[in-house]
Amino acid sequence: MAETSKGVTAGKLAINVQKRLTRAQEKVLQKLGKADETRDVAFEEMVTKFNKQMAEGTKLQKDLKAYQTAVKTMHDASRRLQDCLADMYEPEWFGKEEIDSLAEDSDTVWLEYQQNLMDKSVLPMDTYLTQFGDIKARIAKRDRKMVDFDSARHHFSSLQKGKKKDEAKIAKAEEELGRAQRIFEELNVELQDELPVLYTSRVGVYVNTFQNMAGHQEKFHKEMGKLTQNLNDIMTKLEEQKHLKPGPPGRPPSTLTPSPDQRHQYTDDNTHTTTTQQMENFLQGSSTRLEPLMMMVMMVMVVVVMMMMMMMYLQVKAIHEYSATDNDELELNVGDVVLVLAFDNPDEQDDGWLLGLQESLWFQNKDFSAKGVFPENFTQKI
Repeated sequence: MAETSKGVTAGKLAINVQKRLTRAQEKVLQKLGKADETRDVAFEEMVTKFNKQMAEGTKLQKDLKAYQTAVKTMHDASRRLQDCLADMYEPEWFGKEEIDSLAEDSDTVWLEYQQNLMDKSVLPMDTYLTQFGDIKARIAKRDRKMVDFDSARHHFSSLQKGKKKDEAKIAKAEEELGRAQRIFEELNVELQDELPVLYTSRVGVYVNTFQNMAGHQEKFHKEMGKLTQNLNDIMTKLEEQKHLKPGPPGRPPSTLTPSPDQRHQYTDDNTHTTTTQQMENFLQGSSTRLEPLMMMVMMVMVVVVMMMMMMMYLQVKAIHEYSATDNDELELNVGDVVLVLAFDNPDEQDDGWLLGLQESLWFQNKDFSAKGVFPENFTQKI
């Protein structure tokens, strides 16, 4: 049984090798003009459109996943800022409970947005692209069978034109020609029916993908807008606390027991003095605490908007040093963290190169002018 299996395997291998040799010989003869080549211009145009469609779909899939990664990164950053705000927000300040609630609500809105992106845009695009692999393989098979058909036709024609005709060989060659033609035409007809339908389907896929994205973005920004407005209102009222009159302070200690009239005068004077001093201390302390707090809130809003607009792909870390050789290149030192950005014009991106900005420079200056290109293989994803 094992010997039979080995024999069958060896036989199939020999057949496959012979087919490849025959196809290679036929292609050489066709290029030399010594054999006719089957050409189908309409089909070739369909294949060109198919390849373009597959490339565009693959790029869209990549950019969608990069966008989702950027949303997750922004969610993590927003959550850390919200947690920081909740931790530093003192219990006696106005709206402490609302601040804690806002952090939870914001987290929920972000999570829902991420899940909607995955379910309604990323996963449908993955499903759309799964069909391209099978069709691409069938196109390649159709091309091979076309060469087999041309080879069989050439062989049959040669036998017919030979001086010494062998009717048995001619009959066998004609039979092989018919079989090769049938196999080729079956594949050819199937693909001619499927490729135009597939090409037309791209419109619906793009419409659904971006309509879903737009709808969920609108919902996300609307809900997040309400939360940020609430946060702004709380900050406004907290700022107003600096101008409110404080309650009566505790009675100051006294080592003497004055007369009733003196006691009244003493209490009023010292109460006024203590109240004024405590008010000044409160305002100074509140101002010190509130100014960075307000700045942090503004930074949350600015960073979220800017990062969403720039469609950040991911973060990478430099694993090799790279010395810039041109003005538009980014200098890399081992350990540098780089924020990868999207090219304004995707056609400007060279293979193996990414566009990015040093993370440290971004957090220091919030300046995009320091961005530059760098070799992707000098870095690794974080």
